[in-house]
Amino acid sequence: MVETTSFAGHLLVATPRLEDPNFDRTVILLLQHDDDDGAMGLVLNRPSGLPLDDELSLWEPLAAPPSEVFMGGPVEAHIVFALGWYTPGDTPPDGIQPLIDGVGVVDLRRDPDELAELLAVRLFAGYSGWAPRQLEAEIAEGSWFTLGAEVWDAATVDPDNLWRDVFRRQQDNLRLLATYPDDPSTN
Repeated sequence: MVETTSFAGHLLVATPRLEDPNFDRTVILLLQHDDDDGAMGLVLNRPSGLPLDDELSLWEPLAAPPSEVFMGGPVEAHIVFALGWYTPGDTPPDGIQPLIDGVGVVDLRRDPDELAELLAVRLFAGYSGWAPRQLEAEIAEGSWFTLGAEVWDAATVDPDNLWRDVFRRQQDNLRLLATYPDDPSTN
């Protein structure tokens, strides 16, 4: 059996041919990806419009704008995850599981005052998940692109344009997908 190349810390970007409404034009930061457990990530560009509630209000001073809960995916929407930003090149603070240099998963059981090195956080309800080898099959059928993540992708102040922005920064023909119309039949 060939071992899976891990895409943890990479972006999973929906292709225009992906027809699942849960993932239409989504950009997902993969938190985990391996042969045993499959893959797990957070949708970065689905603000919910819901403010941080009482339980999460401690994190509000650090919340990246827009200061609201984002929908991380259709799985376990009652569970909250957080991504946090620290200065790239620095050692991640205790309570942060690093993903890429400057970004990691925050342990929400910690007191935000204990994490003074945090620059910002974003909170997500739920996650996106794939069984072992399921994501690889979806990539092979052309539903997803795996692309490099930038430090501030998950803290974008313009989540509605993140999908296009990720394609615009590509150096190859993928760049052209940034101009793909919302409804190709009207083109």
